Amino acid sequence: MTERNGKEFGLISRLNHWGVAAIFIGMLCFGFYLEFGDLAREVKGPLWGVHKSIGTLFLIFAVWRVGWRIFQGFPQEVAVMPLWQRFTAKITHWLLLLAVLLMPLSGVLMNIYGGRSIHVFDWFVIPSQGKNEMVAGIAHTVHEVAPYAISAIILLHIAAAVKHHIIDKDATLKRMIVQTGK
Repeated sequence: MTERNGKEFGLISRLNHWGVAAIFIGMLCFGFYLEFGDLAREVKGPLWGVHKSIGTLFLIFAVWRVGWRIFQGFPQEVAVMPLWQRFTAKITHWLLLLAVLLMPLSGVLMNIYGGRSIHVFDWFVIPSQGKNEMVAGIAHTVHEVAPYAISAIILLHIAAAVKHHIIDKDATLKRMIVQTGK
């Protein structure tokens, strides 16, 4: 079964989920490392280039992932939950979808409207659009502040999945790992 007709996540949704999760969490960690790691400038510069390249390519995957989720909708819940939990789950899922678009998009906008082109692994270049301090400033603020909130939301999402698996003993987590057949 797929999202459109039941409680299951299809294979594409499971691959999207875990692929986006791995890249997104990796990029958050990489960004925090670049920001707070005690790296020399000559080491940090090339690593920022890698971060920008991966982030730019990730934006394409993120658009696909969010589009797929919107097209498929969310599957039905597998467990009876209080209204506050259902509401929190829905908000958390939508915030995570927004985050996977917002972070790479803000990074791209911060650069191209900050007067810097993005060289994506020397495969192609997204040219600078000249300086637009307002757009670059807003994008910079989002890209600098959002990772903290996003990290908290990710931790909430993981904690809820573990709670469903260990305490509630329902199929909420299992269905994102394997086809459960229910």
